[in-house]
Parts: sequence; C-alpha cells; structure tokens
Amino acid sequence: MAIAKAERLMNLALCLLGTRRPLSKRELRGSIEAYMEAGNDESFNRMFERDKDDLRELGLVIETVENLDGDTGYLARRDSNRLPPVSLDAEEAAALGLAAKVWQQARLAGAASGALQKLRAGGMPEAGDPYEGQHSAIEPRIPVHEAAFEPLMLACRDRRPVVFDYRKSTAARPETRQVEPWALECWRGHWYLAGFDRDRGAERVFRLSRITGEVRSRAAKYTAQVPDVVTVRETVASWAGESADRSALIRLRTGAGYPLRAKATGVREGVAEGWDELEIPYGHGLDAWLVEFGPDVVVLGPADLRADVVDRLRAVAKG
Repeated sequence: MAIAKAERLMNLALCLLGTRRPLSKRELRGSIEAYMEAGNDESFNRMFERDKDDLRELGLVIETVENLDGDTGYLARRDSNRLPPVSLDAEEAAALGLAAKVWQQARLAGAASGALQKLRAGGMPEAGDPYEGQHSAIEPRIPVHEAAFEPLMLACRDRRPVVFDYRKSTAARPETRQVEPWALECWRGHWYLAGFDRDRGAERVFRLSRITGEVRSRAAKYTAQVPDVVTVRETVASWAGESADRSALIRLRTGAGYPLRAKATGVREGVAEGWDELEIPYGHGLDAWLVEFGPDVVVLGPADLRADVVDRLRAVAKG
C-alpha cells in the first residue's frame, strides 16, 4: 500500500508539473492508472483530494484555476516549485540543525526533519557541529505535553477562532472562552497562547496547562486586528511576569528555588533557621510563579502580592 501510494503521488506530481495548462479531475483520472482503477467517482474524489493535500504538505505549490466553462483545473508551475540555490556555510547549517533538534520532543519533529531534508537536497552542506566539544552537553528541548498545543498551533496558522474551557489559577471551575488565537509562546518552560478574547473584547494570554477538555475550531473570520509578532511576544512576556516595575520581598527555604535566586536582585542568607531572604523583581504573573514553589516560599511584601498568592493557594486547596 505504501509503495502504491508513493507511486500514485509521484505520477500526480509529474502530471501537474508536466502540463502547460490546468488539467481537470477527469483528465487526471484518465492519465493515472491508480485513479482509473478507482471503483466510482466518490472513491476517486476522496483519493485525489488526499493526494493533493499530501503533495502540498510536501511543499509542492499546486494552483487551482477555473476556466471559462466553470470547470476547475490544476497545475504546478515549474518556476513556482523550483528551489533557489542554497548557500549556507558550515556554521549556518549547524545552526539550522540545532534549531531542528529543539522540536524533537514535540509534534513538529517530522516537519522540522522534513525541512532539513529539503534544504540538504537543495545544496545545504551536511556539516558537523562546529561547536562539538564546546557545548556538546547542552541540547535545546521544547517539551510539549499539553493536548491543546497542536490544535492551537494549527488554529494560529490558519487564522481560525477557537473555543475551549479554561480554569484560571484563582478559580475552582473552568469557564468557556471564545478566542481568536494569535501566537503560541514558551516562557519559563510553560506554553502560553496570546489572542483576542471575544467575550471580554480585549487581548488575553492563556497558559496551555490550564486549558481543560478539547479545543474546538469555529468557521468564522477574525474580528480584531492581529498584532505583529514582536508585540505578541511583549504581551506574553508581561503576562508571564517578565515585565517588572517594582520589587517584592520573600523568604525562601535554604537550598530551594534556584530559578528565584537567579532572578534575585538581593539575597540575605540565614535570616532565620533554614530560610534566606530575597528581593526579586515584581511584575504581572509573579504570584502564579511563586505558587509553584509551594511551602518553600513565604511572601513578606508587598501586601497585594501576598494576598494574591494566598488566594491562589486557597483555590488550589479547593481543588
């Protein structure tokens, strides 16, 4: 079956690349043996649509043209499907290989590997790692455990609104949210979705680990303008606690919370038995981050941060 499908895809690609005019489904069916053997029109149509989608997924640019009679034709122009010369030095090739490794644990592993294969076919050198021996112990990874990642990634790509149930850290039960997704960003090992919340009429950021149930797509157009990627990243950074405009004072158990220690602007060790005192930047999202360290952190001030952390802990305790 795999060999038959590969041969069928190759024949379809050759037909579309070899024609000077758009070919109709009827003409393609009469030119490819596997299509001629299809039992009926419905079976052929399903097979052809799958093959067309598979070729586009592989990178073939297939044009759909409607002629004067209203018939639909298909062709793949050679100039649109010719890869320009690839001129990369060894370090640039190594950088692309390193970037592809980032996605080895995610669902994009196949796409990243396929992209490298296409570049190598176009002339990219099979270079070894120029940093081997210097940074060989460090390998980038972006773990993706949330089931919501893939449907949200596709929705961002295709600009499709989505609906999902979302439980805020201070809420006991999830709420249904209708969102126009903009982009997915990873901060501090957590994935966030930035988008436009239709019910609230404003931009919002959602942590994927708090999305419950299935992400449902909606066939509708966006109602809000999509900002550029830099603005989206700034929004996620702010909601994830990267933008700080004041300081907080916390006690941290000795030997714990190394990410907090790395962010600290001041540390007093041994202020109490088994406890250190840290001054850390305080911005939006710090309360959620502090809760992750559980009993190893005690917030001393300011009062509003302490109250927010207590509220979140109570919500967690309620279930």
